[in-house]
Amino acid sequence: MKDKQTILIIEDEKSLRGALVDILRLKDFAPIEARNGKEGLRMALSKHPQLILLDLIMPEMDGMTTLKKIREDSWGKDVPIIILTNLSATNDQAVTDALTHTSTYFLIKSDWKLRDIVNKIEEILGN
Repeated sequence: MKDKQTILIIEDEKSLRGALVDILRLKDFAPIEARNGKEGLRMALSKHPQLILLDLIMPEMDGMTTLKKIREDSWGKDVPIIILTNLSATNDQAVTDALTHTSTYFLIKSDWKLRDIVNKIEEILGN
């Protein structure tokens, strides 16, 4: 039996985080959750998930700071990260900065459905 791949969801919006957890479990992933960037950073560096879903606008530590700190770690420099945000991809410097990091992908929340996230995860992880 194949081990389930761990996906860390760093998202402060409880309803979205819960929906992502539910659909990832249905698709046979092992989701873990963090409510803010500080908690997400700690979990990422201790649990080493196969992929991270990361919101940019969060309390305690924003997503860009979280991303940069994850990328400073030897494990974290290559982990695939999908940024989930409401920021515009065309005019925000934070998005440009995020995309300069390797293995970083970007989805605008208003432009996708939950199945789109699962499809992107499966594409990135080769499932």
